[in-house]
Amino acid sequence: MTSNKGDDSSPSQPTRRELLRGGLAAAWLGIIGDSATSQSPDVKRVGAITDVAGIKVGHFTDPRRPTGCTVILVEESAVGGLDVRGAAPGTRETDLLNPINTVQVVHAIMLSGGSAFGLDTATGAMRYLEERGIGFNVLVARVPIVPAAILFDLGVGDAKIRPDAEAGYKACKAAAATAPAEGNIGAGAGATVGKLFGMSRAMKSGIGTSAIKLEGVTVGAIVAVNAVGDVFDPATGKVIAGARTKDGKSLLNSMAAIVRGESLPPLLAGTATTIGVVATDAVLTKTQTSKVAQMAHDGLARTINPVHTAYDGDTIFALATGKSSKPANVTLIGALAAEVVAQAVLRAIRSARATAGFPSAADMER
Repeated sequence: MTSNKGDDSSPSQPTRRELLRGGLAAAWLGIIGDSATSQSPDVKRVGAITDVAGIKVGHFTDPRRPTGCTVILVEESAVGGLDVRGAAPGTRETDLLNPINTVQVVHAIMLSGGSAFGLDTATGAMRYLEERGIGFNVLVARVPIVPAAILFDLGVGDAKIRPDAEAGYKACKAAAATAPAEGNIGAGAGATVGKLFGMSRAMKSGIGTSAIKLEGVTVGAIVAVNAVGDVFDPATGKVIAGARTKDGKSLLNSMAAIVRGESLPPLLAGTATTIGVVATDAVLTKTQTSKVAQMAHDGLARTINPVHTAYDGDTIFALATGKSSKPANVTLIGALAAEVVAQAVLRAIRSARATAGFPSAADMER
């Protein structure tokens, strides 16, 4: 088993004037950083969730088959929120993120492959944090708060190989505040998209990250994209990854095919799911953080179609570290969260490489 860290590149950011002049989405979609990811020299970085002060990210990737997990560590704690839109979620410790419940902060979020088996990775994160004296003080012990969500990747390789507690622990050991690696790594190692017409016509996806800094506040996202639907580039309206034609050589456009009357094969619920985390260094309450998580789902809706289906358990966590000490404009933070989620989805697709019979977007562009 191996673990992986990201590179140490420095992203460029849009200016306030660019954002105001061109519109938030248009300006950000046009901003390209100067440094490349470690996996894909042709893909430019546009910021990372680790640009948010207080956030570390670590991956674990299992070399025996494409699967793994990704931890978002907040060792000094952060206010947490959650919004679930898919009908088939697999989660752990998410009830405590409800604003009416007692615990106010979390110490890590775990994203994992392996379907429900992968929830065990959070146990490894708890062990890592407990060893360092980090957790909710209950007098007799410190209990680390580690909510988690999983995606279904058991159809890629040997389904009996799943991320476990040891994988979660190793992801924590690999965590760093530098920009994390993207593509076929961590929770995105076994991710695929475009499954409405069957796995034989699906494509490889992965995990991606992005960030924006505006008026002294940073908002970032990391997303593992394992959707049933196709992925679109909002700047062009074109499909960049998804279901392929029967000969496997071209992109189908699933929604266009459905409208034409093409019938869908039967699918099992819970066999997909896009999961992610948005984070900010602004000061937010638990209720405000939950609202940001809700708005962040718009980033999925801009890039994935169909999304939030009966087969997906689409889940987005939100974290507020408060490190900037700046009070929040929740509407602005939520709007930026949706934007960085959309960018993270695109990066997950463009950083991915073919594996296990699933071509990548780069393959289809040749």
